[in-house]
Amino acid sequence: MSAQSKHLSWLLRHGAREAGLAMDEAGWARVDDVLALTGLDAQTLAEVVATNTKRRLMVRDGYIRACQGHSLDGMPVTREALEASWSRFEGPRAWHATRPTLVARIREEGLLPMGRTHVHLAPSPTSQVGKRSAPALLEIDLDRVREANLGVFAADNGVVLVRRVPPEAVISADR
Repeated sequence: MSAQSKHLSWLLRHGAREAGLAMDEAGWARVDDVLALTGLDAQTLAEVVATNTKRRLMVRDGYIRACQGHSLDGMPVTREALEASWSRFEGPRAWHATRPTLVARIREEGLLPMGRTHVHLAPSPTSQVGKRSAPALLEIDLDRVREANLGVFAADNGVVLVRRVPPEAVISADR
């Protein structure tokens, strides 16, 4: 990932308030404000968005945002506004990659967003979402998540998002 892509991801996921970037509750900021703040030109910004391998950023009608991954503290986003901007995910299963040392704890406590607005899940076991260096793959029963009155959403880049995963929804762990 380029330094420009990393900086934009940080700004739109974690640093808007710290940097003084105006943003709505769904994470949208004016492209012109981002250009002024970062010193990028419109063409470079378009290239950074288009070449981001995880498709973390999106531009629409003069606004830009991170698709998902926002910090809960220090950002003007709300869970409700983000969820209203995403589509419902209807699939029966999703997957989460983690370190093997955390599997027992996750089976007891479930998955929590840990300072983010939502837990990130992959729509298939072969997806690259969250797999950086995490060799344990947890299978999540999304019907059990829904039974806990938790919505299941999909961001525009395909990442599946939930506020938390209850322990009973973790149905298998492949190491």
